[in-house]
Amino acid sequence: MARNDALRTYRAKRDFAHTPEPAAGGKPGTHALSFVVQRHAARRLHYDFRLELDGTLKSWAVPKGPSLDPGVKRMAVQVEDHPLSYGSFEGRIPEGHYGAGDVAIWDAGTWIPLEDPRKGYRAGKLKFELRGAKLHGQWALVRMRKTEKQPAWLLIKEKDDYAVTGPEADAEEASAPAPAYAKLPATLEPQLATLVNAPPPDPEHWQYELKFDGYRILARIEAGQVRLYTRTGKDWTHKLEELRAAIEAMKLADAWLDGEIIVPDEHGIPDFQSLQNAFETGSARGAVYYLFDLPFYAGRDLRRLPLAERRTTLRSLLEDADPARLRFSDAFEAAPRDLVASACRLGFEGVIGKRKDGGYRSGRSADWIKLKCQNRQEFVIGGYTDPQGTRSGLGSLLLGVHDEEGRLRYAGNVGSGFDQRTLLSLKKRLDELAAPRSPFETNTKGLGRAHWVRPELLAEVSFAEWTGGGHIRQGVFRGLRADKPASAVTREQAAAPPKESETMQSNGLPASFRVTHPGRVIDKQSGITKLQLVQCYAAMAPLLLPHLKNRPVALVRAPDGVGGELFFQKHADRAALPGVVRLPQEIDPGHPPLMKIDDLQGLLSAAQMNTIELHTWNGTDDAIGTPDRMTFDLDPGEGVGWPRIREGTQLVHAFLRELGLPAFLKTSGGKGMHVIVPLRPQYDWDTVKAFSRAIVQHLAQTLPSHFVAKSGPRNRVGKIFIDYLRNGFGATTVAAWSVRARPGLAVSVPVAWEELDGLSSSAHWTLHTLGDRLATGNTPWADYERSRISLADAMRRMDFDPGEDG
Repeated sequence: MARNDALRTYRAKRDFAHTPEPAAGGKPGTHALSFVVQRHAARRLHYDFRLELDGTLKSWAVPKGPSLDPGVKRMAVQVEDHPLSYGSFEGRIPEGHYGAGDVAIWDAGTWIPLEDPRKGYRAGKLKFELRGAKLHGQWALVRMRKTEKQPAWLLIKEKDDYAVTGPEADAEEASAPAPAYAKLPATLEPQLATLVNAPPPDPEHWQYELKFDGYRILARIEAGQVRLYTRTGKDWTHKLEELRAAIEAMKLADAWLDGEIIVPDEHGIPDFQSLQNAFETGSARGAVYYLFDLPFYAGRDLRRLPLAERRTTLRSLLEDADPARLRFSDAFEAAPRDLVASACRLGFEGVIGKRKDGGYRSGRSADWIKLKCQNRQEFVIGGYTDPQGTRSGLGSLLLGVHDEEGRLRYAGNVGSGFDQRTLLSLKKRLDELAAPRSPFETNTKGLGRAHWVRPELLAEVSFAEWTGGGHIRQGVFRGLRADKPASAVTREQAAAPPKESETMQSNGLPASFRVTHPGRVIDKQSGITKLQLVQCYAAMAPLLLPHLKNRPVALVRAPDGVGGELFFQKHADRAALPGVVRLPQEIDPGHPPLMKIDDLQGLLSAAQMNTIELHTWNGTDDAIGTPDRMTFDLDPGEGVGWPRIREGTQLVHAFLRELGLPAFLKTSGGKGMHVIVPLRPQYDWDTVKAFSRAIVQHLAQTLPSHFVAKSGPRNRVGKIFIDYLRNGFGATTVAAWSVRARPGLAVSVPVAWEELDGLSSSAHWTLHTLGDRLATGNTPWADYERSRISLADAMRRMDFDPGEDG
């Protein structure tokens, strides 16, 4: 049957002018066949099980959902073929239409036929392996009897390592639906572990893996092509050809894999120096890639799934991998201190502890911890001394670490751990970096005749302890590192083990945080629930909090969701919210205390109390009398389209540039755009507001066809009102990364000026489409703090007298 004919029944049952379901489309898998299980809350709840075959999705309705118990055979009623694009469909089928109800993806991944799939399908007996986020291992579909309408099959789990018995074997008892379909991000910052001085007090929530002595590598797989990246994003594919080939041979769906490469010694123990030597030939031969996490797979963002679920999927993917090149990093069940002792005896660095229910989040977190056998870290090489006696090459390396202000401080030297080959190769590389003076910003007297170098190379060094003066004792050189920049090297200090409040659930929220009424829909247009909003604020916290820190904040609360009554809260309630700080009364005399939010707890507390929007002042609480930014809110009047708004925004930028003022751009998440000028806190509120008014009046007089300086709907028909009133004392502007309490839940996002032409509107990003943008984050505003400027020169250019107007 031709592909179009295969979908005839599917199309005949649906009115695509009224249902969001796809009419056709989707590309066949080039390296692997896809499968999807959709939870379908129609007239009766059921699960739709779909396998890609011959250009369509062969489909079965499974009333009770898949069971992981081999002793339980689930009825699967065959239904019409669906288009491949249906594999990523989620949404609501309207009432009165075929299949009316909510559809959510419960699991997805790839399937591998264990016999000829076409022959098995025709004969009524399909045997296959599933590699999904929830379903793994071998399965069978067996047709009971063949009828003209809807043949009945049985979906059966085969006996293997992934079989489960008991209540947890049922779909309804399994975890929440799989994450929505997500575009594979071009880059991925890995999750990093925090060094601690003792295991956490709740061992039942943690698992432990060996800490490998190697290089962190992330593998990106797209359309069967593999690229291998260091933790800082360097492309090392050309250095790891053997691993690339081994991963490509697995024929995986699109994915990001996370792990560590090592070169083992004759006993199988990682040898860091051998790993260094392996790279000297250009392509590291003999490297083994230990894989321990799977953040993305088969079009699914798995980062919010518990660690245990991600690793189960990863383990299933590695079953057919070349064990000489690719291995699964096993977890061990034992007392942490015993595991550390065993790891040390075997010659490993220590162990890595991970919360079993934790998600995957970029950057360093308390959900992953490391317990080391000895002190060991990277140091910047700033120079070296001459060899003594019969030694050749060099005597010792002079080491440094950066302090909190970014200054390179001398941290001692290392003179042991070198073989003759290393001494000579190191000397050659250091001579190429020769510098006329010391790179250290601390006293280095007493070092004798030192040879200084540019601080670019990193040395991995183990040592006994730090002295009171900040130097290491009894250092041993382990090798050079090339997988991170010198600027990132600081002194690593062990922290206390994390408390429950410092660790995160797989849903992205702190382990001790609970959301009331989590399933309540707060926006009918997008279907976003209260829990999803709180989760999004948790994910955005590292980006949002710098824009809130130390600023009075006002909250827009929506107890009845978008479309209901909104409450603008500027002052603190009598009932304190955890993490929401009351500011001193004297900041705004005669009124109740203002609020500020500086940490995750405060942000989530506000979201829990139905806050959707967060607005901030143009000043900080420690210098409230002198604003540190000037804001221009471009507010379009009736009849002004997006192209005109874009043009007007560029015109404002051009004029500010003429005045010598730096300008940063963000979407408002509403109708217009926000242009922000970072200031040195110098002038008072009245002066800054008066000068911003002068700028707006000049623009309105110069370009009256575009701009108006008076507010009010009648004044701005067909024009843009540049709102300078945001610069007055007590006025606020929606913060960058704040959600807007409007249908669709758009987000205010920092953008680079060159991105403006590519935006579709000021509501370009919503909570549903924001995912990829989080990786860009605040990068467009990277120079914001360094760009702070006095208004004095700009005032002179406009003949503005601050004494007269202020």
